[in-house]
Amino acid sequence: MRASASRLVLSLLLAALTPPALAAFSFSEDEERQKAADGAKQGGAPAVSAACRDSLKNRKVMVVVGQRSARGTDAHQGTYGPHFQAINKRLKKFGFNTYTQEEITAQIAQAEIDAYFRNDPDAAINASKKMGADFILRGLISSRSAVNPVLRIPEVYVSMGFTLTAADGRTISDASASADSYSGSDTLGMALTLVNEQADGVVARLVNDYCRHAAPAAKGKGR
Repeated sequence: MRASASRLVLSLLLAALTPPALAAFSFSEDEERQKAADGAKQGGAPAVSAACRDSLKNRKVMVVVGQRSARGTDAHQGTYGPHFQAINKRLKKFGFNTYTQEEITAQIAQAEIDAYFRNDPDAAINASKKMGADFILRGLISSRSAVNPVLRIPEVYVSMGFTLTAADGRTISDASASADSYSGSDTLGMALTLVNEQADGVVARLVNDYCRHAAPAAKGKGR
């Protein structure tokens, strides 16, 4: 009896001394906090609202991809098939209608695509009119090479900038993804890795910017 009483008193004492925050701790809550922290580190974008998604249904977006290097800008779409497909896949998740590369190159002259990558707004407007597109999403791959001063091996720094433009040439949103690689000079391969790893967050940011800034104006025009 004395031993039982002692254990009871000890249990009550420990319960009284336990901090409320510790008593409320659960592994599931800790996992949720860790997921949120990991998402912030990865630059995750906020979720797109249902109303925003609804406003994008059946809106048409044309994707063009190019690469800028020391040699200049290459905007020949056939070079970027895997990147194009990966971006289109993400856009479709948000309800966009997308065009194939074949449809784009059949309607848009290479000279117009080149002009658009030289930041010619008229080229963007002409291209969207020909395609009947509501938006153009431009993906521009950039890279630079350097020798790591410590390891003495070549490094390739790759970034990909995304610009969402309205049919009238207005810029709706800009977003980017970047990484570095020790794999040599395969910039297209690293750019594809960037798209596959970061495009979900990038497209979500572009869509959220559209819903915050462009969608209300579009609805007003419809009236």
